[in-house]
Amino acid sequence: MGLLIKSTVSKAKFIVFEGIDGSGKTTLSKMLQEHFEKNIGPTHWTCEPTHNNIGKIIRSVLTHDMVMGEQAIAALYLADRLDHIHHDDYGMKHKIEQGIHVISDRYYMSSYAYHVPHVSLEWVINANSICADALKPDIIFYIDIDVETSMNRLASSRESQDLFETEERITLVHQNYWNAIKRIRASENVEIIDGRAPLDEVFQTILSKL
Repeated sequence: MGLLIKSTVSKAKFIVFEGIDGSGKTTLSKMLQEHFEKNIGPTHWTCEPTHNNIGKIIRSVLTHDMVMGEQAIAALYLADRLDHIHHDDYGMKHKIEQGIHVISDRYYMSSYAYHVPHVSLEWVINANSICADALKPDIIFYIDIDVETSMNRLASSRESQDLFETEERITLVHQNYWNAIKRIRASENVEIIDGRAPLDEVFQTILSKL
């Protein structure tokens, strides 16, 4: 039996999963949503980029259907994130205020990792401070895997690669995540999880941290 988190939560929580491509964060975040729904209460799963209007533009860039400069891409992610936080219908802050737990596959820490060095880390952190001020995660799970594991998993699960799914880019993103963690760990609740273990083991580790 897995660990059960009893329903003693006094307010809705905001939980974020981060990691390089192939880390398993999407699967794990959906597993946690299911666990919350069964054992704690109403829970909303979401992701970035979103599937809303701005997020659809970003996804067109990632799949090479549109071409855009790196600074413009970084700005679009910020715009998508602000809409993701504040929108009256699907905004995460609105759901949390309604007592619905929110679990997100990526948040502003992804921008720290994916947009540097094309945009400076200082700019990305400062630009996203408006998001952190509006809605800071209660906990961030960084699912850590090495670049080789990432490439092997992507090769077995993807028919084509998006803009960020090259070995060169993933190597850079992996290093950027660690640089970002060192930078923000004093002010953010970041838990580093070894994502190379079997999925069920990784999930039990996440539950134990919660």
